[in-house]
Amino acid sequence: MSQIDINSMLSQMRQLSTQVRMPETSFARAANAAQGEDFGALLRQSIIAVGQTQMEAGRLAASFERGDEGADLGRTMVAVQKAGLSLSALTEVRNRMVDAYKDIMNMPV
Repeated sequence: MSQIDINSMLSQMRQLSTQVRMPETSFARAANAAQGEDFGALLRQSIIAVGQTQMEAGRLAASFERGDEGADLGRTMVAVQKAGLSLSALTEVRNRMVDAYKDIMNMPV
């Protein structure tokens, strides 16, 4: 497994999120609003944004399954893929943070 710098990964995520038009509570808004805030607040806002993306995808999928008017298969599939991608990115960030914590805890004093 290759070592990926967390800061470069976060900056790439910010760049990609600014290229894609996302809802008001997206990760890009959280990153821009958190310039002076601590990392914990940024992480909390990112987790909330991922949760909202998951709920929106679920809502669109349920609407499509019911056969509601205006339910678009393409929009639903994009929302589901976006939710899955955001969850996998958040999981990877969590894994990297746990690995960093384990490395720090194993350092000799």
